Amino acid sequence: MSAVVAEGLSHWFGSEPALDAVDLVVERGDHVAVLGENGAGKTTLLRILSTALRPSSGKLEIMGLDALRERRRLRARMGYVSHSPGVYPALTAEENLAFFCDLRGADRSRVPEALDLAGLTQVARRRAGALSRGMQQRLAIARAVLHDPLLLILDEPDASLDAAGADLLAAVMRGRTAVLATHDQALATRLCQRTLTLRKGRVLGPGSRLRIVQ
Repeated sequence: MSAVVAEGLSHWFGSEPALDAVDLVVERGDHVAVLGENGAGKTTLLRILSTALRPSSGKLEIMGLDALRERRRLRARMGYVSHSPGVYPALTAEENLAFFCDLRGADRSRVPEALDLAGLTQVARRRAGALSRGMQQRLAIARAVLHDPLLLILDEPDASLDAAGADLLAAVMRGRTAVLATHDQALATRLCQRTLTLRKGRVLGPGSRLRIVQ
């Protein structure tokens, strides 16, 4: 069973197509990079894959379930990171993760491990609003894997990360299926086996094979 099967995904904002009949198959354990300029449709595609946005038309199956009908069940199996961290600034880093555990039904005992993975142990009790933009992004990445998801949807997660950010992304993607949108071709080459290039909402040619670093 493929992890993601999308057929003819389209989405319109007013009279303009943000996504135009995109087909995509992602096998379990595969890492796929979505490339394209600003406005190419990357974020729209990833929001649809994360079930945060309903497509105007098309079919989407994730892990054998109809993503348009089984959104609640699927969200428990997916982790989503956008280029905006979306953390609660008044809560500490540790409290942010504990709160998310409660929302997702995950055990709070996973919080220390997630903080360590993201390199945030030393700032665990600092308010998220006082953290640097890069640390906030690391916190968002840690939050995305707290409930041990099978599928990661990563929308420009490298935004504001330092040079070691690629190592963190490689760590959280390891052993999981992942779809990663990025402007960084070198990052895509390092982390992903395939690429999907979008231009004005359409796929340009078949996905190409890329080197993967274990």
